[in-house]
Amino acid sequence: MAKEASGYKSLLETGSNDWIVKGFIDVDKNVYSITNDTKVVSKIIEIILIPQLDAFAKRNNLTLELPSAQNYYPDLTFKDSNGNLFAVDFKSSYYNDDLKANSLTLGSYWGYFRNRDTKKKTDHPYRDYKCHLVLGMLYRQNVTNSDEKNVYSVDELGTIKSVIKQFIFFVQPKWKIASDRPGSGNTRNIGSITDIDKLISGEGPFAKLGEDVFDDYWTNFFNAADARLTGIGTPHYRDLASYKEYLDKQQELRKKINRS
Repeated sequence: MAKEASGYKSLLETGSNDWIVKGFIDVDKNVYSITNDTKVVSKIIEIILIPQLDAFAKRNNLTLELPSAQNYYPDLTFKDSNGNLFAVDFKSSYYNDDLKANSLTLGSYWGYFRNRDTKKKTDHPYRDYKCHLVLGMLYRQNVTNSDEKNVYSVDELGTIKSVIKQFIFFVQPKWKIASDRPGSGNTRNIGSITDIDKLISGEGPFAKLGEDVFDDYWTNFFNAADARLTGIGTPHYRDLASYKEYLDKQQELRKKINRS
């Protein structure tokens, strides 16, 4: 899959490393330019890649399943001939000259992540998947003077400047690129590391600790609002350093119980 992902770059870029997509076209062959809004860009990239991923599945005796409803996890499910399931989530963002990506959000640490035997916004229970992969798609944003009020003809495609360029793809298990901090805002999402080299090689803070530590950390993670609502008062921890302190205290309590 990782080798396959590296080949997707050529599907999305021109020879000069610009995005092949210039805008939207209607039945009268009018072309409407687009912005570099991350949600719009991400969706278009997914639409382009899904047929290629379906072809990948067929070459490898897999079945590709798309989610039955919008906002269901994951974006794609691969199923092998033995019924084993493999989750693939698309994650895309832009990167800057310092080769740092704008932080990716790696899905919820609530809902289906904690209640792993139920179907909460997912077609299969989280626990039924053999692994949870991220197909990462990073790109540079072009500085353009694109005017969304303009309408172009198909013959003018060459005059429309691409809004993004220079793609970088990677595939990694979610837990290997996860951060110990939530994603942006007050959402219940797992954040990611941002260093591109580490994203490509899967060198997040949990990579050496193991998936079981990642699962325990995020299954028991509470933000301040949820800690108040659930009655625990304040969160048990906020990062890996305070998580270790929390585990040390729990261990001391267990020792006291065993000695009694």
